[in-house]
Amino acid sequence: MAVSLLLPWKVEPSEDMGLSWLVGYFALAGLAILQASLVALQTWEHRRFARSRLRNLERCRPTGRVMVCAPFKGMDTALETNLRCLLTQDYDDYEVTFVVQSAWDPAWALIRRLMVEYPEVPSRLLVAGRARGCGQKIHNLRVATRDVPPEVEYLAFVDSDAQPRREWLRALIARVNSAKGGAATGYRWFLPCRSSLANHLLYSINCGVALLFGSTGPNFVWGGSWAIRREVFESIRLRKAWKGTLSDDLVASRVLYQNGLRVKFEPACVVASPLEGNLWQMFSFIRRQYIIGRFYMAAWWLGAIVFVTLPNVVLLASVAAVAWSLATGTPHILVPAGICAVLYGLKVYRGRIRQDLGRLYFPQYRQTLSGARRFDIWAGALAELVNWIGLIASIFGRQITWRGITYRLYRGGQMEIVRHENELIGLDIDGQEDQIESSATLKRPIPYREVG
Repeated sequence: MAVSLLLPWKVEPSEDMGLSWLVGYFALAGLAILQASLVALQTWEHRRFARSRLRNLERCRPTGRVMVCAPFKGMDTALETNLRCLLTQDYDDYEVTFVVQSAWDPAWALIRRLMVEYPEVPSRLLVAGRARGCGQKIHNLRVATRDVPPEVEYLAFVDSDAQPRREWLRALIARVNSAKGGAATGYRWFLPCRSSLANHLLYSINCGVALLFGSTGPNFVWGGSWAIRREVFESIRLRKAWKGTLSDDLVASRVLYQNGLRVKFEPACVVASPLEGNLWQMFSFIRRQYIIGRFYMAAWWLGAIVFVTLPNVVLLASVAAVAWSLATGTPHILVPAGICAVLYGLKVYRGRIRQDLGRLYFPQYRQTLSGARRFDIWAGALAELVNWIGLIASIFGRQITWRGITYRLYRGGQMEIVRHENELIGLDIDGQEDQIESSATLKRPIPYREVG
C-alpha cells in the first residue's frame, strides 16, 4: 500500500519491500528539505553580505596601477554600452588592454572608436590571431598578459558581455587586498532583452548559481569579473597553466587552490549581462558550462550532480505520488503533498530573496527585470528542473561550440580545435597577428607570427 504513494504503476510488493521504499522516500525527502533549507539560509546570508558591502563602497579607495584585460570575439548585445562602462571607471590609475582575434573582428572598429573618444584612459588594442592549441579566449588572455608593463600592480579581467558599475574596479581591487594573497571575483546577473521562456529560464538558473557565492567558503573565479595581484599571477605561473586549455576561470581557480590561496567574492563586482537567445541556445549554454566543469573541476562537477539531483528527484517523486493518489483515489496523499508544498515554498522564498537582491544590485533595471523577477519567484522550480536536465546531459559527449569554434575536450583538460567558423579574416587565415594599437597611435595591424 505504501509503495503506491511513490510509484505510478501497480505493483504487489511484500510488506518489507513496501517499508523499504517508504523509509527510503522519507530519508531522501528529509535530506532534500534540509538541503533546501541550507540553500535558503545561504541565500539570506548572501543578501546580508551584499547589503553590507554595497553600503560601504565609498570606503573602497585602493591605489596602485591596474591593467584590465578585456578579450573580445564578435559583437555582443549592447557592446558599446559595455565598453563605455569599462572606460568610465571610478579609479584613478588603470589602463585597458583590449584583445581581439583579428582586425576583421566586428568589435575591432568599435573598440578603436571608443579608444579615441576616451583618451584619458590609457588603452591598447591587441590583435592576437587565431588560437592553435588552446581556446580562443585563453589565447587572447595569454597574448594580453605576455608583456605586462612593469608599473602594473594588479591584473583585472572582464568579459565583453559585462556591464560593470562605475565602482567595479576599485571594489574589486579593494577585495583583492583582503584576499590574503589570492584573488577576488564577482559574477554575472543576466538582463533579459525581452520576455521569453528561454531568457527567463536562463535568468532564473543563473540567479541560483550567483547566490552560491558568499563571504566565506570556497568561491571559484568567474572569468568575466575578477582580479589578482600581478606578483601572485606570476608566482603561481597562471599564464603557463592556461597553455593548451579552454577554461580560463576554472583553471585559475584550480591553480589558486593548489597553491593554498583563497578566492573572495565581492558583491559590488556582480556585473549586468544582456541576455537574448532561444531555447536551444539556452540549453547548449547550460550543457557547455557543465561539460567544461566536468573536465576541469571533476570533483565540483560530481558534487553538483548530487546537489542538483536530490531535490529534483524528490520533488518529481512527490508530484507523481500526488498525481497517482488523485487518479486512483488512494487516500495516502497528505505526506507527498506536504513534501511538495515545503520544497516549493522554500523555492519561492529563495526566489523572493534573489529578486530583492536584483533590485539591490541593479535598481536602474527594476522595470526591465519585472517579468523575469516574477518568473524566478513562481516558476523557479521549473528552472531548476531544466538546469538538472542540462547537468545530466553534460555526462555525455566531450565536444562543445563556443563563439563559433568547436572544441573537443580530453581527460585532464586537454583539448583540440575541431572546427573554426567560416569567416574572412585576412592574413589571420594562414598566420597569426599580434600588433599593439595604443589610444595615442591607432594604425592598421601588420602580420606577425607569435612564437611560444
